[in-house]
Amino acid sequence: MTVDAVITGSHVILQNGMVDKNIVINEGKVVGLTNDVPQCDHKIKGDGLVSLPGIIDPHIHYGVYSPIDEAAITESKVAAIGGVTTMIRMLRLSGSYKKNLDSQLEASSKTHYVDYSIHASILSKSQINEMEFCKSRGITSFKIYMNLGEEVGHVYMDMQPGEKSLREERVEMTTDMIEKIIEKAAALNCQVLVHAEDYQMCSCGIKTAKEKRMDGLGAWSQSRPVESEVKSITTISQIARKFGCNLYFVHIGSRAAIDAISKEKKNGTKIHVETCPHYLTLSYESQKGYLAKVMPPIRSSQDMETVWHEVQSGRMDTIGTDHVANRLNLKLGGENVWSALAGFPGMGTMVPILLSEGVNKGKINLQQFSNMTSYNTAQIFGMYPKKGIIQKGSDADIVLVDLKKEAKVSSVDIDGFSDYNVYEGWNLKGWPVKTIVRGNVIAEDFKIIAKPGYGKFVSRPQT
Repeated sequence: MTVDAVITGSHVILQNGMVDKNIVINEGKVVGLTNDVPQCDHKIKGDGLVSLPGIIDPHIHYGVYSPIDEAAITESKVAAIGGVTTMIRMLRLSGSYKKNLDSQLEASSKTHYVDYSIHASILSKSQINEMEFCKSRGITSFKIYMNLGEEVGHVYMDMQPGEKSLREERVEMTTDMIEKIIEKAAALNCQVLVHAEDYQMCSCGIKTAKEKRMDGLGAWSQSRPVESEVKSITTISQIARKFGCNLYFVHIGSRAAIDAISKEKKNGTKIHVETCPHYLTLSYESQKGYLAKVMPPIRSSQDMETVWHEVQSGRMDTIGTDHVANRLNLKLGGENVWSALAGFPGMGTMVPILLSEGVNKGKINLQQFSNMTSYNTAQIFGMYPKKGIIQKGSDADIVLVDLKKEAKVSSVDIDGFSDYNVYEGWNLKGWPVKTIVRGNVIAEDFKIIAKPGYGKFVSRPQT
């Protein structure tokens, strides 16, 4: 029998450790690990490289500043170059999911280089009644934005395919709405993702900071205080316990939020926790300008150390990028931090940042890296065992990384919609050099070698 491909000579990260084996691939699946080299159509040389389960980024925003038929091409290219084999989109739709979701799915099916899935944001009372419809389309996770309401209730929604203008709307995420979303999600046995910031505290903090003519990322952090995260975490955890709902807190980057989550876990709330590379590497003390403006804000260097400690101890479940595909002229549209856009691109740099600042500096090992960027994410979001692991029968989603490769971050090399990067010029050691999705090499050494439309929608839960 001739198989499709064999990856030879690499160090392979399995769930129980690292082995030096050849990975045998056929019909998009891993069919074996061996010391031999079976007859194959393609031999993929992995000498001196590490084979990791394909990265799953659970937190990406695209289709907001350009329509999905364009954004899927540019951002799945970024994913492939960055070693991400499955990307999960935070979808924010205006109006009805029943009317607007299928056009998004149709456009997505023709445009992705890598596999993809969706979290559906619930932003109105009418959308609560459509959660069951979303589940019928393979979407089994829903997002709540507790940061939206009153004076800070404005948000950009995703464009419809072919659109060119931004869709700004207002959202009022009341406690009553949150409770109804949680109740419905629990009844559907679905996960709820939570942006945990209290909009009333943030609105008040921003107003005060502006009155005092404060500026900079330190002012941004102070205006959205850690206490607002704690309040939201406490509120929604109490509701989740009432209905037995599983929560997934996104982009956690402060000690106060971590402590609050720990307390709610002890109270019996079912919780998973995500952090982002920027909470491990950036602080408002170290950053100049407004490029690193994000919600929740990057915090202090002490908070950064606390997040690393959580990662090292295994209490941080996943790492997502909170990637936002915007452009510099939009990002820095004014003269102070208040007029700058929140959010920045990060998917293309997640792997090299974590390898360089984590693995190669001895803060985490490759097993921890793999668990947080692939295995845990697949488990939490119903993709395991097809995704998140290298084993017989799993999708042959594999990223080969060179732990010794050194290169400077360049937005030109990453080649997405965004024309800037918060890590621009950083010299990082450890980069993805080959990205394989279902047995086919999609990207190699910063170059795409596949065609858009290869990526498939991952319907969940998947067994």
